[in-house]
Amino acid sequence: MKYVILIHANPEPWGHPTSLYTEEGRAISAEQHDEMDRQFDALLTEISGSGELVSAEALGDPATSRLFRWTATDRLVTDGPYAETKEQLAGFFIIDVESRERADEIAVQFAGPGSMVELRPAMWSGGDDQ
Repeated sequence: MKYVILIHANPEPWGHPTSLYTEEGRAISAEQHDEMDRQFDALLTEISGSGELVSAEALGDPATSRLFRWTATDRLVTDGPYAETKEQLAGFFIIDVESRERADEIAVQFAGPGSMVELRPAMWSGGDDQ
């Protein structure tokens, strides 16, 4: 079963890892950041080794995005960001796991200071949500 782990954050300025650029992330010590980095690296090593990690990407500043919309008369192009909220999509991971429970075990570890993680089943072409 494939799932997408969506990382939402509001880093200021925009940067990765987002925990270094959020208010909550700036409030914790360098030692805590180092430990979080160690734990995250261990998680990535684990899911890479098990074949559960399919792909991952950090995303650029939403202010640099372009939006393409279809209208009844034309296609409209505008500058981003799309969302009217402070939190924006900062990156994503695609995992392929045996169960929803395993996806939950992995996704919870992606939540960091100043971020929110969304776990969503991938939808197969022509099929239902998993």
